[in-house]
Amino acid sequence: KDLKKASRLAVLNANYIKESLKDTLHLAYDRPCMHECVFSDEKQKDDHVTTLDMAKRLMDYGFHPPTVYFPLVVHGAIMVEPTETESKEDIDKFIEAFKAIANEAKENPDLLHDAPVSCKVKRLDETTAARKPCLTG
Repeated sequence: KDLKKASRLAVLNANYIKESLKDTLHLAYDRPCMHECVFSDEKQKDDHVTTLDMAKRLMDYGFHPPTVYFPLVVHGAIMVEPTETESKEDIDKFIEAFKAIANEAKENPDLLHDAPVSCKVKRLDETTAARKPCLTG
C-alpha cells in the first residue's frame, strides 16, 4: 500500500514538473512520464547556454543539479527525477528557479557560463580535472 502511494507521488511530481517547465525548456518527449522527465537545452541554444551551464546555475539557487547528458539519445539532456517525498512547495521553488535561469540565459548568458557564482567552490575546469586528477589531499 505504501509503496503504491510512493510510486504514485513520484509519477505525479515528475508530470507536474514536466507540465510546468515544458514552455521554458525543450521537452524531449511530449507524453506522460513515469518517475522522471527529460528536457534538453534546445531552447537555450541561441543564447549559447548549455545543459551544464543551467545545471551549475541551479546550485546558486540551492538545488543539487539533476542528471545531465543522460539519456544519451537526447542531445543536451536534463533528466529531472523528483522524489516521492518532495513537497509541492519545494517543487514549485525548483520550477521557479529553472524559469529564472531560462530568463538569465536570454538576458545575461555569461552569468550562466560562470555559474555557480555564489557557492564557496566556483566552476571547476572539468577537462583539466579529468585529464590531470589530483588524488591526494
